[in-house]
Amino acid sequence: MTDYSRYLFCQGITDAAGRLFLTDRVPFRFVERSDNRTHVVTEGDDLFGLADRYFTGLPRPSQFFWLLADFQPEPIFDPTLRLAIGRQLVIPSVRMVVEEILNESRRPDFLG
Repeated sequence: MTDYSRYLFCQGITDAAGRLFLTDRVPFRFVERSDNRTHVVTEGDDLFGLADRYFTGLPRPSQFFWLLADFQPEPIFDPTLRLAIGRQLVIPSVRMVVEEILNESRRPDFLG
């Protein structure tokens, strides 16, 4: 099973004390596209459930909660916080997720 975690394009680095650290992750930012959708937050909505709803067809769609957080015109920095009811979220298409966001060309040179 492929892991599409938000750390997919990070590199693990071990320091002199043997501690493992991850390099910084470059978030995928908002892109205006004709196939973007919008969702108005209602009671009970969270990023995990919305990812599960909108990214059906991808393996374990709820794991893409981070993508919804990153993709907003005003990014959500803590995806565990409650979403404000009435907030409008921009949802990228599944095609954009597969072809652009998870594209190997985004992989930094050091990950080859």
